[in-house]
Amino acid sequence: MHGYSGDKQAYLTRLRRIEGQIRGLQRMVEEDSYCIDVLTQVSAATRALQAVALGLLEDHISHCVTDAINSGGPEAEAKVKEASAAIARLVRS
Repeated sequence: MHGYSGDKQAYLTRLRRIEGQIRGLQRMVEEDSYCIDVLTQVSAATRALQAVALGLLEDHISHCVTDAINSGGPEAEAKVKEASAAIARLVRS
């Protein structure tokens, strides 16, 4: 079971809302909307995706990483490294 399983429906709802934002962006470009208006909506979609990513990361750490640490062994170290790599990817993006 994945760490986000308990919140799966909420994540799907948020992702569908973001999908709608992206379709709105496509429509704005097709309709030659003002650049700043498009950029404002890109920023909003980006923040929404970042919020999903942070929620998933928090779920991963509180569930998957915590379980691995409690079990100990090499899996614990691997999960911590995996979480660190995920954080690094989020920081770079």
